[in-house]
Amino acid sequence: MTENEKELEKLTGVVERIVYQNKENGYAVVEIEVGEAEFETIFGTLPYISEGEVIAAYGDFVNSPKYGRQFRVQSYEKQLPQSEDMMIKYLSSGTIKGVGPAMAKKIVTKFGPQTFDVIENNPEWLSDIHGISEARAEKIGEQFREQHGLRNVMLFCRDFFSPSVSVRAFKKWGTSATEIIRSDPYILCEDSFGVSFEKADNAAQAMGHAPDSRQRLFAGVKYVLNHNANQNGHTYLPLDKLIKATVALLGASPEKVGDAVVDLVKAGVCTEKKYDGRPCIFLKKYYDAEQYICSKLRLLENSNIIADEKNLNRAIDLCEMEEDIKYAPMQRKAIIKAVNSGVMVLTGGPGTGKTTVIRAVVKIISRLGMRYALAAPTGRAAKRISEATSEEAKTIHRLLEVTYTDGEQQQFIRCRTNLLTEDVVIIDESSMIDVLLMSALLDALKPGAKLMLIGDADQLPSVGAGNVLADIIASDTVNTVHLKEIFRQAEQSLIVTNAHDINEGRYPDLHTKNNDFFFLPRQTDEETAETITQLCKVRLPKTFGPEILENLQIITPTRMSCCGVEALNVRLQAALNPPAFEKKEKKARGVIFRQGDKVMQTKNNYDILWIKDGVEGAGIFNGDIGKIIKVDNMAEELVIDFDGRITEYDYSLLDELEHAYAITVHKSQGSEYKTVIIPAFHFSKRLLTRNLLYTAVTRAQQMVIIVGDEQAVNDMVDNDRHTLRYTSLREQLSDFS
Repeated sequence: MTENEKELEKLTGVVERIVYQNKENGYAVVEIEVGEAEFETIFGTLPYISEGEVIAAYGDFVNSPKYGRQFRVQSYEKQLPQSEDMMIKYLSSGTIKGVGPAMAKKIVTKFGPQTFDVIENNPEWLSDIHGISEARAEKIGEQFREQHGLRNVMLFCRDFFSPSVSVRAFKKWGTSATEIIRSDPYILCEDSFGVSFEKADNAAQAMGHAPDSRQRLFAGVKYVLNHNANQNGHTYLPLDKLIKATVALLGASPEKVGDAVVDLVKAGVCTEKKYDGRPCIFLKKYYDAEQYICSKLRLLENSNIIADEKNLNRAIDLCEMEEDIKYAPMQRKAIIKAVNSGVMVLTGGPGTGKTTVIRAVVKIISRLGMRYALAAPTGRAAKRISEATSEEAKTIHRLLEVTYTDGEQQQFIRCRTNLLTEDVVIIDESSMIDVLLMSALLDALKPGAKLMLIGDADQLPSVGAGNVLADIIASDTVNTVHLKEIFRQAEQSLIVTNAHDINEGRYPDLHTKNNDFFFLPRQTDEETAETITQLCKVRLPKTFGPEILENLQIITPTRMSCCGVEALNVRLQAALNPPAFEKKEKKARGVIFRQGDKVMQTKNNYDILWIKDGVEGAGIFNGDIGKIIKVDNMAEELVIDFDGRITEYDYSLLDELEHAYAITVHKSQGSEYKTVIIPAFHFSKRLLTRNLLYTAVTRAQQMVIIVGDEQAVNDMVDNDRHTLRYTSLREQLSDFS
């Protein structure tokens, strides 16, 4: 018995009835018989549980107003039934497919108390029974070993990892899982398991692995590379920086870390390249992605010209008549290049007419009989371009028909063996695309297809690894049109003019009283935070109606300080969604999730199932924002509405959620909100930059409110520092040309 189990109650009994079972995540509600005619209801993660099994469950009793007394399971183990009657009930419960009550009785009658030993170790003996072939006998043995192999894996892992990790490990390695994990616990740091390096490292130490073991050194190097890809956007690290960071993580010597890097390169896990004479180390998937992007873009650039300039200008003239518009010279140039180029980039700030160009391109290629697709990296961005063009738009994931299996990394049905059929693919908000997604998109484009990338290169780069749009533009190897002219209607908006001023290094106009851009000066950070709270709670709803809160977002540069994400979310939850008798809540990691809370998913999770308008789907992604509509402490789940996608979040997933009353500028990328509130305060110069302020302001459609210190705003404009990203796409494209 583990240390944890000594603090938990133990409940032993026979599974009488499975009330509810989710085979995807293992959650179940089960009735067990703990004594003669005495039953208890248990619930929790109970993977592979079947009626007739004898189990020992560890947990505690809870009382629910709705369901009464129930036993909440933290872990459980299976115990094989001993009596022949219980053996028959177990075998015929559906645990072993194809064995019904009659066949179960024959098996137990023949082998008696040795039944389970025979099935596990000598299943071929079952073929002596009439009706069981040799193949069927072997199949029965396989299923039995699978059921009880999982038991061993869960028992082995329960001190270190969650039951869901045990299930995934067993699905991947079967009965070998225990030995594989024992020999290298760090293997669970792979994406398909999602175990943190810290947890794996703690497990390894408990299992007796040496601090300088090869597995630990390898895992440390890979962790540093992965962390810098996921958190800092680097597709590689210079060797000296990689060694220094890994030494700091592991406490190992630089020589041993260096040797580990060499071995990983030899094994093909990492790739080494030199840039400016400096050795640089990639995780192979990032090097391969950037290399493939480069080669595929070159192939697509050779797409045929489909319309001569004379006919194309006539088509553009017709669009002008239909739209009652006159295209600016650069817009006309962009339309021509988009139609006749294999790859084309359209970039520009707000109000410069990017959407107008997209509408014209769609009309022209449609008249030419070409099939096309509109897409964007996020659901919000796809919805916005769909509304602007009156055309269907999808997320890139949906366009590529993302799928998932047993918690593995996402897979795209559309790929080089099952190409997209569209002749033209138009991607909006392309600054958000990371190298892995761009590689997957290009992999699915058929030869001769045309690709149009639209985005604002001056915004922050993608959350994921790479700097795709900026690198493509900087390489000067792809047809690029940069729209700079602000059109008359947009000129009337201070949001647009101030955004362009910020981007060009001029201070925004904070003093003109206008209906879409406001500045509220405050002396201290505390006053700033309090004003933002009062704006959301009282002033804005009183002036514009409570519905303004439905599409309002506070966007802040940082997570820390009283004007950062964490402190503002605490304030705003208390002000906008305070505790109430009718609102249930769940506390996790010191955070209270309450019915009615605005929340955000913080990592891509392709396993989460949802339903929207009767259609089922899967996947909630990093940055998706939703509202908690139900807290079910009995079922241990939240029900969340993500823009119409209704999904159930098991409590084990709460570490992937955080409140979203306030979010960072990085998390706001690709989204637009009717109203944006931005706190302006003094913080790290590394964070308070011009492009960060520019990105925040350009998230607003109808109103921007900046609250705080005017000097802090001006300091951000003055700080044109761009965060360095180690990426190789620009160099590869330039070298290729």
